[in-house]
Amino acid sequence: MSRSARTRAATAAGFVRVRGAREHNLKNVDVDIPRDALVVFTGVSGSGKSSLAFSTLYAEAQRRYLESVSPYARRLFHQMGVPQVDEIEGLPPAVALQQQRGSPTARSSVGSVTTLSNLLRMLFSRAGEYPAGQPHLDAESFSPNTPEGACPRCHGLGRLHEVTEASMVPDPSLTIRERAVAAWPMAWGGQNLRDILITLGADVDRPWRELPKKTRDWILFTDEQPVVPVYPGFDHEEIKRAIRRKMEPSYMGTFSSARRHVTHSFATTNSAMMKRRAARYMVASPCPLCNGKRLRKESLSVSFEGFDIAEMSRLPMKRFSEIFAPYADGQSTKLPRLAKTHPEKAMVVERIAADLCRRLSVLLDLGLGYLTLERSTPTLSPGELQRLRLATQVVSNLFGVVYVLDEPSAGLHPADTEALLRALDGLKAVGNSLFVVEHELDVVRHADWVVDVGPAAGERGGEVLYSGPLEGLKGVRGSETARHLFAGETPARRRRRKPSGWLKLRGVTRNNLHGLDCDLPLGVRAAVTGISGSGKSSLVSQALVELVADALGAPAPVAEDLDIEAALEREPDRATDGRIEGGLAGVKRLIEVDQKPIGRTPRSNLATYTGLFDHVRAIFAATPDAKRRRYNAGRFSFNVAKGRCPRCEGEGFVMVELLFLPSVYAPCPTCHGTRYNPKTLEIHYRDRNIAEVLGMTVDGAWEFFADAPNVCRSLKVLREVGLGYLRLGQPATELSGGEAQRVKLATELQRSQRGGALYVLDEPTTGLHPTDVERLLVQLDALVDAGNTVIVVDHDMSLAASSDWVVDIGPGAGDEGGEVVASGPPPEVAKARRSRTAPYLKRAL
Repeated sequence: MSRSARTRAATAAGFVRVRGAREHNLKNVDVDIPRDALVVFTGVSGSGKSSLAFSTLYAEAQRRYLESVSPYARRLFHQMGVPQVDEIEGLPPAVALQQQRGSPTARSSVGSVTTLSNLLRMLFSRAGEYPAGQPHLDAESFSPNTPEGACPRCHGLGRLHEVTEASMVPDPSLTIRERAVAAWPMAWGGQNLRDILITLGADVDRPWRELPKKTRDWILFTDEQPVVPVYPGFDHEEIKRAIRRKMEPSYMGTFSSARRHVTHSFATTNSAMMKRRAARYMVASPCPLCNGKRLRKESLSVSFEGFDIAEMSRLPMKRFSEIFAPYADGQSTKLPRLAKTHPEKAMVVERIAADLCRRLSVLLDLGLGYLTLERSTPTLSPGELQRLRLATQVVSNLFGVVYVLDEPSAGLHPADTEALLRALDGLKAVGNSLFVVEHELDVVRHADWVVDVGPAAGERGGEVLYSGPLEGLKGVRGSETARHLFAGETPARRRRRKPSGWLKLRGVTRNNLHGLDCDLPLGVRAAVTGISGSGKSSLVSQALVELVADALGAPAPVAEDLDIEAALEREPDRATDGRIEGGLAGVKRLIEVDQKPIGRTPRSNLATYTGLFDHVRAIFAATPDAKRRRYNAGRFSFNVAKGRCPRCEGEGFVMVELLFLPSVYAPCPTCHGTRYNPKTLEIHYRDRNIAEVLGMTVDGAWEFFADAPNVCRSLKVLREVGLGYLRLGQPATELSGGEAQRVKLATELQRSQRGGALYVLDEPTTGLHPTDVERLLVQLDALVDAGNTVIVVDHDMSLAASSDWVVDIGPGAGDEGGEVVASGPPPEVAKARRSRTAPYLKRAL
């Protein structure tokens, strides 16, 4: 049978036929997957399910689509690599909804992702209440991202970024010689400016605060750039005498004020470090012209139902239904009057309101009603962002496509998962196929078809253990998914620990928390639960972390942005109000294990972050060949010139520019992706060179370095947190948020436990199979047994049920949340009537 005939046969049979899939760890997989069904891909973390669903099926669907697009237009797409597969037949067009962070710019918002902002702008333009005599405005005039709408003072940002005396001189008790002007450059650059000031007659040895204001202002803010002779080491009188004697200066120096240095550095430097340093001295304040609303005054003068468009964009979306439902249903008392005077306007209001309500119903059903339209996408969790995109697809009326979803239940409370399943059923009902990578057992149980990949992770996975209806999975030996689905949930029967003390938070105000009092237990493993948006992360990952860090005298680290301009665009975080009234004696250290990336470039990897690479390099440096050549450990670093490949400078790949096509990264033709120069690769330890060791998985390296205790200590912990399938040299940029979090946890677990530490984890079970959750809990309990406290924010009910203590936040989301609904051992919280977590927790006990 010809290929086209086989494709027609597969299509007629309603199946996608995959043959010879070898992407990543897939082992020549053959599998048939039904269309027009909800298909769930399961398996332990790293088993290969995403390789099959995304890297093979979606990548091939995208490739076929882009072949029909002009080469020039293809540059606009982020293209995945061509999958390693023999053939795929019967594959419809595909849409991917992946777990990823939002666009780094604050100009991308909930309103823009859902297109609700477009509808609001049209509504205000066509049916808003205009002041008498004001001309009509087009929809573009209600967007802060257009010249027609943006406030002319802040350019649509809502804030002005300025440098102030306080920001540039943080300690006015210092003298100029003692670097009072912190905003000036470090090292020679700063010394140069101080020497110039001596020539100009400034007193560099007098405390800054004692200098005349006129002098201080000139040093910080002048636009003048006088050029003067510089005599390093001379005081002002000696310089005057040298000038009178026409003594040759060391050089002629040009003065630059601190403000000019900061703004010029920020605008012109290509160094991320320099830009970040300059941004440190820039202070954001609300724009006085638009009061932070980002729009021109003409746009803000137009209202609907008493709100200008900026005020309406700050309302939780659940309020929109109250505002627009009467118009959509034709029940508003204002419509008949409007129809008599402005029939066209009445029709516009009714139609736009109906469309708004149609889109809102899906968003509210997915538990997102607490979000506002102006909320920027970088502040959303990956789960929230994916659900926003899912809601957009539900109302798009597309049919005949494959939706490929990456853990849509991530970050979802079990109560919200039910709404997610309704949305997925809605997409399937109109003629679409859903291929879902998922660990949540409730989603797996809802599937029409299950593809179980395994049996283990990495090299020990990559096989399809089962493909068929759910019930058939019951008899599959070696399936970890089957064990959890059909063996019944039986949490470990262990004696629950009792708190050794209490960390008493009082008057906590942050986001939707208002004056909250909460006692968190010490010396136990505690779970903080509640529906999405209830305030869990606000309480633990923000308020608790900030208050404890401040009390310990070690302010919580501020996340550094990849894009510094984006950081300045965003609304600065509001500080936490509140205090700790007791319990701090039981906390010696604070350790936040979050899901932020462990590195921003491929140069940062698993081995370098955990520190095990230092030991590996030392082992190579100790080999006889290395000693004979006098190679030290630095020689085996791909970040050091003497050891790395000179062509790619240790990157392992080079960028190839293609005319009319997206640039591609290809293995370096000199080192063939090894990152090292030939001389370095000549050194072997047990018949392997350093590049081959970096290519090993954690499990493989565990056997290889069995006689190296320093290396094995790190590898042991990485295996115990379920990361045995990762390669030692796996770039940090390729790790998911959950993997990055477990790498951080493993790095902590390596350290000797002294007790008294407070560990804070936010949703550590994201991306974890129930089997991997079991492993994680063993590690967390080991931390508690060593005398520490572990507080975990999570939706996983098996984690909550096995905890010593549960604090449930709610009862609802946004303004309807922010309270402690219940607090106590899991069996007690499971009885709480106001808790939306209680019924699900009871089921897990």
